[in-house]
Amino acid sequence: MAHKILVIEARYYEGISDALLDGALAALHKSGAEVTKVTVPGALEIPHVISYAHAAQKGAAKAGFDGYVALGCVIRGETTHYDYVCEESARALMDLAVDHQLAIGNGIITVENEDQAWARAKSDKKDKGGFAANAVLKMIKIRNELGA
Repeated sequence: MAHKILVIEARYYEGISDALLDGALAALHKSGAEVTKVTVPGALEIPHVISYAHAAQKGAAKAGFDGYVALGCVIRGETTHYDYVCEESARALMDLAVDHQLAIGNGIITVENEDQAWARAKSDKKDKGGFAANAVLKMIKIRNELGA
């Protein structure tokens, strides 16, 4: 049975987002997963979508998503906004995963500059999008094995 995965992609840095998405989709399609994609403006909106999707499937007769892939990029700027976006998006994803036993691959990269972002986003480099996709598939497997 193919896993149903929701990919939430923050489009604040569009080119970097495209690279993260390419890596994630390559890994998910290789696994045979069914993919639905949603775009949001920035990293802080990603946990909202996962929460909405999880809430919608609670009462639904039809099974929802098996897992979620969060993709985005936060580059340090001149203000403290970077710190809040990094900390709050990561905290919210962790809260969702732990509180609701959700399989989430966190592919929100947090970097100092655009060069670091490209090095992490490109599939021929660190491929953090592919890493997040593979992480969610592994977490689904572990959750199923443990009967959670």
